Amino acid sequence: MIQWWQILLLTLYAGFQIMDELHWYSSAGSAVFSGFFTGLVMGDMATGLFIGGSMQLTILGVGTFGGASRIDANSGTLIATAFAVSSGMDPEQALAALGVPVAAILVYTDILGRMANTFWGHACDADVEKMNWGAYNVHYWMGAVSWCLSRMIPVFLALAFGQGLVDAITGALNGDLAWLGTGLTVAGGMLPAVGFAILLRYLPVKKHVAYLILGFVIAALLGTAFSSIQTIGGDVATVAGATETAITGGSFKGLSMLTVALIGFALAYIYYQQHQTGAVAAVSAGVEGDDDDEL
Repeated sequence: MIQWWQILLLTLYAGFQIMDELHWYSSAGSAVFSGFFTGLVMGDMATGLFIGGSMQLTILGVGTFGGASRIDANSGTLIATAFAVSSGMDPEQALAALGVPVAAILVYTDILGRMANTFWGHACDADVEKMNWGAYNVHYWMGAVSWCLSRMIPVFLALAFGQGLVDAITGALNGDLAWLGTGLTVAGGMLPAVGFAILLRYLPVKKHVAYLILGFVIAALLGTAFSSIQTIGGDVATVAGATETAITGGSFKGLSMLTVALIGFALAYIYYQQHQTGAVAAVSAGVEGDDDDEL
């Protein structure tokens, strides 16, 4: 059950995060931070960071080109994390069943916030023409209030009155609709890949495919290295036995042939592109030189 003080803190954060995203840019208005803060308030930071990170990856390629409204990933992360912790829902299920739908629904409250700001914006213009600076300050801050309310009201209603509905959904997904729950879990795991696909759609991948391969391989290698660091603390306690094992019968696992092949292909492709560009430039220069000689 979500406590009243948790509802209050999360509702206030919902208003703060949209203002940070629009004005202050301290990164507190991001899905990752939303998951971190909600997890901290709910007492399960690991679940919050997992949902926040997954949602952040999901929206990698989603932008607000031309000032258009987009899904509110921050509020979706907040709701998904709060109910995942309070109801014991699987984080991936919460992401797919709650996070993404809530983020999509809040597009409409985002539009309402923009419409309200159009009204306050015209009021500010009128105040400037009349040089009424006191009224200008009031109307300016009313615009900020309308933005905050566009997030705070739906988040408060969901947290205050949605617990019973979420409990019913969780029970159904773990009971008679277990097949649907399994499907939502799979979908939740696929969402970050969808975000990467959308991002790659806008990037010049064909032109820089070699760097994409290198980045992927290096990230995979570093991920393996960092995950291994977690075990160092326990290994230090048995360093004598580990050293003896390494000397007498230990084995060293090197890079796989696929890793070496991918790195080699990427470097060879970069070399090919650079020299092809140089050759084309040399040929063009030679042709221009021949034309000058003929003249």
